[in-house]
Amino acid sequence: MQGRSPWYLAWRRLRRNYIAFAFLGLFVVIVLACALAPAYASHVAHTGPNANHVLDTITVHGKQVPVVSPGGLINGKLVPSLPIGPQWFNAGGRYLLGADANGRDVAVRLLYGGRNSLVIGIGSALICIVVAVLLSLIAGYFGGWIDFVITRFYDLFYAFPVILLGIALGSALAINGFHHFGITIESGSIWIPTLVISYVLIAYVGRPIRGQILSLREKEFVEAAIAQGARPWRIMVSDLLPNLASSVLVFFTLIIANNIVVEAALSFLGAGVQPPTASWGTLIADGQTLIVTRPWLSLAPGIAIVLTVLSLNVFGDGLRDALDPRAKVRIEH
Repeated sequence: MQGRSPWYLAWRRLRRNYIAFAFLGLFVVIVLACALAPAYASHVAHTGPNANHVLDTITVHGKQVPVVSPGGLINGKLVPSLPIGPQWFNAGGRYLLGADANGRDVAVRLLYGGRNSLVIGIGSALICIVVAVLLSLIAGYFGGWIDFVITRFYDLFYAFPVILLGIALGSALAINGFHHFGITIESGSIWIPTLVISYVLIAYVGRPIRGQILSLREKEFVEAAIAQGARPWRIMVSDLLPNLASSVLVFFTLIIANNIVVEAALSFLGAGVQPPTASWGTLIADGQTLIVTRPWLSLAPGIAIVLTVLSLNVFGDGLRDALDPRAKVRIEH
């Protein structure tokens, strides 16, 4: 065991956690499936995520069936128009999960929506982590009025519910886009909800990291670096940041899961991804009008969210246990 790094020991603990690895595998499968969405759309479904087939027909058991059956008065009753149901074995790979009210292939939109939801979840988590670590390093190391200002900045976010603040910012930026600091993001871009989610969650990541930095600042190795005349930025980068790496890594996995849920909520409420762009949240919203007759339109993206978030949370817990230096796990040579 002598000479082995903490990261190596953490890896030894992690790879013995078969449940965490199983859920990591599930997450990888979901990511790969969403990454292959263009190939599935082009070579199997032969349609795009926004292609409207409401007036088209498909061949099922040798018969021409409308993708969306027309509604109207039938036998004196008002019948709504209904999209075709799942065609697992009948349509040559098309409409595996049926169609929505606009005749769009739900399976194609589910995969493309997953791509967008994952990009937003991972992108917003990355931005949030980078900004939160930077602010918390400055606040925790320098203290004084700098710490006071940054802490009050965090408190400002704690004063508002995440979803409420996200709706306010998301609705405004969805209309006008973002045109500040030399950065231009047009309305309708998936980078708008990415920016909004990362912004509203900075405090929830920054506050616990700041607490860790306050504790690390009192350690002997930091005091020794100060006594040797090391510059503040060198101490933060060389001494404090490496000791935060394990916590930041765990935060990153868990906040991705959290951000995917926040994106789904904002998109469902109309303040996230904007139609016709697909995301798991917009797919749930699209299916709510047909929830009684076509429940899978909302259930499919809902199940995708549950599986993704569950896999990330279970793996994140396993990663935290592996990186915890107090974990009493016997490792064989």
